Amino acid sequence: MIELINIIKTYRMGEVDITVLSGVSLSVQQGELIAIMGPSGSGKSTIMNILGCLDRPTSGSYRFENREISAMTDDELASIRNVKIGFVFQTFNLLPRFTALKNVEVPLIYSGVPARLRKERAIPMLQQVGLSERMHHKPTELSGGQQQRVAIARALVNHPPLLLADEPTGNLDSRSGDEILKILIGLNKEGVTIVIVTHDLSVAERCNRTITVKDGLIMNDMVRA
Repeated sequence: MIELINIIKTYRMGEVDITVLSGVSLSVQQGELIAIMGPSGSGKSTIMNILGCLDRPTSGSYRFENREISAMTDDELASIRNVKIGFVFQTFNLLPRFTALKNVEVPLIYSGVPARLRKERAIPMLQQVGLSERMHHKPTELSGGQQQRVAIARALVNHPPLLLADEPTGNLDSRSGDEILKILIGLNKEGVTIVIVTHDLSVAERCNRTITVKDGLIMNDMVRA
């Protein structure tokens, strides 16, 4: 599904080039549930941003479903992000004036889906994450765990084959975090490929594969039986 080959990423800081990734190569197979771990500044979030087409590598090859991503235009990358990749963030990133239902409809608006069909597609996603009775509530009326469920429903409403989750349990208490992780594991069992960036070893241990990053390099890549 995904292949990164010798990815290098540098940022210009004043007159100095800072290398964040120093030649990362990895492949992701369809249906995997992967955790990426590493200390702050290790490069794991940069890997996530490149996988999500939010950032471009300085050099190297990124192939997604046999298409070379590195040379795509901004419009082509935007289309990939909207249709092929779902994003879940630590801070939820919900629109505060919108209900849960309207928040889930947002990617469909960008896809040009008519209003009637948007609702027909958004409601089942909220039902799938257990929010049937809260879909008309705004984010301030929801708990942190409920807000993250809305974010997951929004990420999946276009039925992308890949879900990227950046510290999805980081702002939640242990019970809510466990509920979110169970939802993600359930989605993976249904065939969604999921990559999670996490600091939490207990989250990583429930994934099928853990990639450890340090100083811009992959230090360990462990597959669990």
